[in-house]
Amino acid sequence: MTAREHVRAWRPRVPGVGEVLHAHFTEHAYPAHTHDLWTVLLVDTGGVSYELDRRPRGAAPRSLTLLPPHVPHDGRATVRTGFDKRVLYLDERWLPLALTGSAVDSPALDDEVLLREVARLHDVLTAPGDELEAESRLAFISERLVGRLDRTARAPRSGREPALARRVRDLLDRDLTDVPTLESIGAALDVHPTQLVRAFSREHGLPPHRYVTGRRIDRARRLLLDGMPAADVAAVVGFHDQSHLTRHFRRTLGTTPAAFARRVA
Repeated sequence: MTAREHVRAWRPRVPGVGEVLHAHFTEHAYPAHTHDLWTVLLVDTGGVSYELDRRPRGAAPRSLTLLPPHVPHDGRATVRTGFDKRVLYLDERWLPLALTGSAVDSPALDDEVLLREVARLHDVLTAPGDELEAESRLAFISERLVGRLDRTARAPRSGREPALARRVRDLLDRDLTDVPTLESIGAALDVHPTQLVRAFSREHGLPPHRYVTGRRIDRARRLLLDGMPAADVAAVVGFHDQSHLTRHFRRTLGTTPAAFARRVA
């Protein structure tokens, strides 16, 4: 790998995500290979030409591509400056293998909403502490991908959604410092995480991760008003660290915890 090429890869603590890969390549060309996971490829700059199942394909800048498991593909840059890409590797919890044929036939995803949501998910995955948000966003992405690949798929409103949403909220409220994953909640309630997010969002007007963040911010405000130092508040209310608290506090209230406490004082 030359100095002009770089790779960053990690495995986040998000069920069903096998790996996240961010890379810039100029001269490197992938030989034909397969993965045992779904590949969600976001090309940010440059372009990629590749063969999928021996059919020539291409991925333009700012495009989204879905490559199915166990199907051979390769890849190389289409311009001298190379390309930047961000990749999610997802298992069958999020995308069933039955969709492989549709993905081989139409790997390019011309969907601005999906592209924006996948890019946002990558932003979330680069910082620790927002795993519930990552799961929640991934549930939306999964449902939209399935809808594109399987035209028979439908997500009608179910009569059990209000009760399901209340049960999810009760489980989230039990301990804001140790919130369960959507996968574990789904296993307990015998529903897929995409159903949980859909039901919760319809009933409560926001997805589970935003609900939890709002509850944590409310608790943080009360503790700051009680005089607890901002450095101690993060752990007490369930944020990963002080910077994690500050990021969400500023996004919600337009100021930092420390500044909030000073102004109140």
